[in-house]
Amino acid sequence: MISMGAEKIPSKTILKKAGNILFIVLLLFFVFNTDAKSWVLRQLVSIGLFNAEIKKDAHIKNPPQNDLSFSFSDANGKQMSTADLNGKVVFINFWASWCPPCRAEMPSLHALYNKFKDDDRFVFLFISEDEDLSKARSYLQKNEFDIPLAVSTGVVPSQVFSGTLPTTVVLDKEGKLVLKQEGIAGYNTPGFIQQLKDLL
Repeated sequence: MISMGAEKIPSKTILKKAGNILFIVLLLFFVFNTDAKSWVLRQLVSIGLFNAEIKKDAHIKNPPQNDLSFSFSDANGKQMSTADLNGKVVFINFWASWCPPCRAEMPSLHALYNKFKDDDRFVFLFISEDEDLSKARSYLQKNEFDIPLAVSTGVVPSQVFSGTLPTTVVLDKEGKLVLKQEGIAGYNTPGFIQQLKDLL
């Protein structure tokens, strides 16, 4: 017991209050610190809590699709359209450098990209939603992610991207949507890699 004037406060009560304060401080730290949030989410991805999956016949089960193409420019300013990529499997990730879940899944995306980057049957687009593209470039350079940065330059169909970050979509060789993952996921898994290969 600790004496405070005429009152005595049990030491268990003090320890409980100190524990509660510490918990609240840690919670606030993780809520307001982007790097801390992304670290926690990255650990959850690494243990397989969030895994992406391309289901068989996904394009058949999805609602009827209108034209899903949109225009974009690469890091060098070259204008293209996803319609130009028909015949290839197209993996598109919408992300932003300030988004903790985007940061958390980036190591998985980077590893996946490195597995396929020399296979011209696949195209990877990492569409930055940063208002200032230099922030996206700086984030990638700082973390040594050598992914192909792109920016959408036209209207993106809502079936592809409706504003949730991160969002990842996969288009098959015919340009049909076979995966739309809104929110964090792990992609560099044997199962997902095989599912991508099965689209060829």
